[in-house]
Amino acid sequence: MIRSRMNDADLGNAMELDARVIDALKTCFDPEIPVNIFELGLIYQVKVSAEGAVNVLMTLTSPSCPAAQSLPGEVKEKIENIAGVTVADVEVVWDPPWSPERMSEAARLELGFF
Repeated sequence: MIRSRMNDADLGNAMELDARVIDALKTCFDPEIPVNIFELGLIYQVKVSAEGAVNVLMTLTSPSCPAAQSLPGEVKEKIENIAGVTVADVEVVWDPPWSPERMSEAARLELGFF
């Protein structure tokens, strides 16, 4: 979340919106993996402005991921459907590359990585 130049009320609103964005991200799944994209570690950055603009940097498990065309659009749509969000920009990046080490402990347990 962008914290510079925000007063306390704006910061509180942005923090609340940030939490709702993360909740929305947890409803998005890679169609081949039964774990949400946030727990998979596919979300690298979420920035929320006081005005409700949301910027997400994400990756995919591989450049040849079958969901490469649909998943970023789904993420954008879900974020833009959140009350208080004015616009969402979702950018897919490949650096750093995703690896299983980026997964949360819960995702590793779910997928048997321990």
